[in-house]
Amino acid sequence: MNFRNCTFFIVVCFAFYAISILGNSCAQIGAPTGGPKDSIPPVLLNANPPNGTIHFKGNRITLTYDEYVQLQKLQDNLLVNPTPKITPNVDSKLKIVTIKIRDTLQPNTTYRFDFGNAIADINEGNVVKNFSYIFSTGSYIDSLQFSGNVLLAETGKPDSTLLVFLYKDLDDSAVMKHKPQYTTRLDSAGNFTFHNLAPGIYNVFALKDESGQKIYNNADELFAFADSAIHVNNNTPSVKLFAYAEEKPKPKSSSTTSSSDKKLKYKTSIENGRQDLLTPLTIEFNHKLKNFDSLKIQLTDTLLNPYKSATVSIDSTKEKITIQNTWVDNADYRLLIEKDFATDTLGAGLSKNDTIHFKTKKESDYGSITINFKNLEKFKNPVLEFVSNHEVVNAFPLTSPTWNAKLFNPGDYELRILDDTNKNGIWDPGNYHLKLQPEKVFAIKQKLNIRVDWDNERDIIL
Repeated sequence: MNFRNCTFFIVVCFAFYAISILGNSCAQIGAPTGGPKDSIPPVLLNANPPNGTIHFKGNRITLTYDEYVQLQKLQDNLLVNPTPKITPNVDSKLKIVTIKIRDTLQPNTTYRFDFGNAIADINEGNVVKNFSYIFSTGSYIDSLQFSGNVLLAETGKPDSTLLVFLYKDLDDSAVMKHKPQYTTRLDSAGNFTFHNLAPGIYNVFALKDESGQKIYNNADELFAFADSAIHVNNNTPSVKLFAYAEEKPKPKSSSTTSSSDKKLKYKTSIENGRQDLLTPLTIEFNHKLKNFDSLKIQLTDTLLNPYKSATVSIDSTKEKITIQNTWVDNADYRLLIEKDFATDTLGAGLSKNDTIHFKTKKESDYGSITINFKNLEKFKNPVLEFVSNHEVVNAFPLTSPTWNAKLFNPGDYELRILDDTNKNGIWDPGNYHLKLQPEKVFAIKQKLNIRVDWDNERDIIL
């Protein structure tokens, strides 16, 4: 091979090599995929002292994870039992969570730190669920448990925002004076469990602790108590608590009044020009009334002939007037309101006489309903409650396993059975000072749909 051919061969080889390199480089250009999303929570690599340590004497605990971690909503998640007088400092840095104990530890006592969902990784927020760190200042770890369930007495449903307290101090007023020795949370079904308890006698309570003080000091807070103290041992039975608010929360009043609010106004229960056949006609006012004259409000027919059987009354708030009458199906009515029927507390009255024209609904606008109950004998004084939008809209005492109504407003309802202890037809709260438990309500899981102009029937097993 002469020099010229050799040179040409070398150039061609070099060209092919360059093209292959360039082609490979071009094939690799593109956005990185980043790989699958991390869904694995941090893994605890080391605890110092080890989890489950006995004869604990220090005041510092470190938890080391396999990735960077963060603490989220620590105050809402962390529970320390027994409750310390001084809350420990807990913080995170890089891969380490540090607990600094600032209180004097009790001798021969098992301590438990429940972190809930407080520990998570930084990148994706994957939570270390329900992690607990346990140690004992004595020679062994207490291992007894105590479980139970908490329901709202008025609805028969759970509320997972309540906390459950255990007190070693058996004084009845302890729950109103100081924090409990032990605290735990409810799950979504209202169940709770205390772990690592020492044997002994405890009082148990539940509280919706909106103030964060862990003390029962407001009668409008949801609260529950057991009828007797709990003996915690190897065979402690579970307990069922029923929470109630002794008083309804007071509505917040507005301090400002516009010029339009100074006028006396009202609204009626008439909807779309139709009055319900099953309920009285009501008139609600924006101000309290005084100098009320019931004779100046009249229910009449279309010829303005008054119905003598109709009665007009005002409630205790002085803001609601009720007109009771036996309504006729699909009939025309007039309601006459004279302008000087009353004045409000500021002396204002209506500017003119008012006449309200309306008709009653038709019977075909309603549905009929029959419910057959099984196991109704479980209740001493059962009252059937119909619930719509979280409000009891109808309640009927049950005297037999079959209940029916010829006319009932159509719609979707939740059903409850109230065990009406005092037979007054309504739910009554408890009173801890009198050791009076609230009346209990059984929530029926199946919802009831009442259809218009339809014979509705349902079998319910209690």
